[in-house]
Amino acid sequence: MEEKKRAEAVMGACGGSRVGEAESRRRKEKHGVRQLRNGWADGPSYVTQCPIQPGGTYTYRFTIQGQEGTLWWHAHNTWLRATVYGALIILPKEHSTYPFATPKREFPVILGEWWNSNPIDVIRQALKTGAAPNSSDALTINAQPGDLFKCSSPETTVFPVGPGETILLRFINAAMLTELFVSIADHQMTVVAVDASYTKPFTTSVILIGPGQTTDVLIQTNQPAGRYYIAAHAYQSGPPNTPFDNTTTTAIITYNNQITLAKPKLPVLPAYNDTATVAAFSAGLKSPGPVKIPGPVNENLFFTVGLGLFNCPPRKTCSGPNGTRFTASMNNYSFVTPTSQSLLQAAQLGIPGVFTADFPASPPVKFDYTGNNISRSLYQPIRSTKLYPLKYGSVVQLVMQGTNIYASEEHPMHIHGYDFYVLATGKGNFDAKKDTAKFNFVDPPRRNTIGVPVKGWAAIRFVADNPGVWFVHCHIDSHLTWGLAMAFLVENGVGKLQSTIPPPLDLPKC
Repeated sequence: MEEKKRAEAVMGACGGSRVGEAESRRRKEKHGVRQLRNGWADGPSYVTQCPIQPGGTYTYRFTIQGQEGTLWWHAHNTWLRATVYGALIILPKEHSTYPFATPKREFPVILGEWWNSNPIDVIRQALKTGAAPNSSDALTINAQPGDLFKCSSPETTVFPVGPGETILLRFINAAMLTELFVSIADHQMTVVAVDASYTKPFTTSVILIGPGQTTDVLIQTNQPAGRYYIAAHAYQSGPPNTPFDNTTTTAIITYNNQITLAKPKLPVLPAYNDTATVAAFSAGLKSPGPVKIPGPVNENLFFTVGLGLFNCPPRKTCSGPNGTRFTASMNNYSFVTPTSQSLLQAAQLGIPGVFTADFPASPPVKFDYTGNNISRSLYQPIRSTKLYPLKYGSVVQLVMQGTNIYASEEHPMHIHGYDFYVLATGKGNFDAKKDTAKFNFVDPPRRNTIGVPVKGWAAIRFVADNPGVWFVHCHIDSHLTWGLAMAFLVENGVGKLQSTIPPPLDLPKC
């Protein structure tokens, strides 16, 4: 019988949390929790609920079923998640163990970003001018930049360990804008899970973790007693002139609580644009053993993901490239968030005018997606609120294709309410005749957030067995704000056990 855990509400801001109940002031996503038949507890603003108003409360009630590992929760309304987030750790059920050596200790390691100004003001200014938002002023580990910054040095995160121990580190990338390389001085990491799905263990000196993703690693404390840095800095996949936070955040692993004036040893991190290391790390991720790949495919989807530029409105001054405004889209449709009702409420209650269920299965206009001479007519997507309908139980194969409209970079794409198998990733334009042969049908990794490579593609597969409205979006929040999103509308199946449950009585009102 599958393990079930009942959870009520979402936990307090900033830091690791287990199941508990607390007052919520906005609305929060339980990132990666499948929320079977219960989109009402998913959290994204105006997608599955209206926001909790200032001074209001809403108790999230949900069942965690068939999942264990490292997930997280965060705000999902404008840029509130810059500081409103925490770990959500699902332990093995009682009398069960991990599928690897039992760790002596375990620590959540939450990677984030810090602005010296209010992050809400940062995105408001960007939306006002049409420019990209300012990069963060520091990266953080468990809310501290680390002792490379004088202001943070006394409060740098420290993880105490003893010699000869196995330590489980649960990395979570809660950053708003930045994919991150992470390494530990003189310690190899054995990856054992990603996105709360176990993996075939593989050893590496560096991990790559995109916003929204989690990665569990084991380390052995087999080095001379001392202090060793965990360090992280950006993976910058965009064009060379793209501004980004090039700082390095640190935490310290200290043996036997050693106190010394000597600086810990700093690991060697890859170059900011080291795509080869990214590809090698991604290739190492596999399921622990052979898996049953769902099939045959009923829905063969092809979605482009990328940036764009809107012309500046008349009599306005815009600060994007050449006087334009940044935007982003999927299949050349830039997502517009509703303001009167949530998508799930509109779908369940049959409220017209909130969305249309005609998101295209492939780009309306085919072009050289990663080429350097893309027609300017494709730079301006159509603003809309389109959903793609799926029959309950249909097998979905989705290829997400990065584009080079204006510029190309990696996009960490997240699907709410679902895990999926990553069949393959690749460079260039996806070619079904050639690239399908590269699919891993034996032991592909299972994830809920996948990085679509710069000027490349990712192919995933899942069964649409969770009815409701489920957001699909880039987890780089500037891209989400600009419209790099859509949603699946998964129809009810047969009977109550294949249908969305009724909304809770205390669901926030718009």
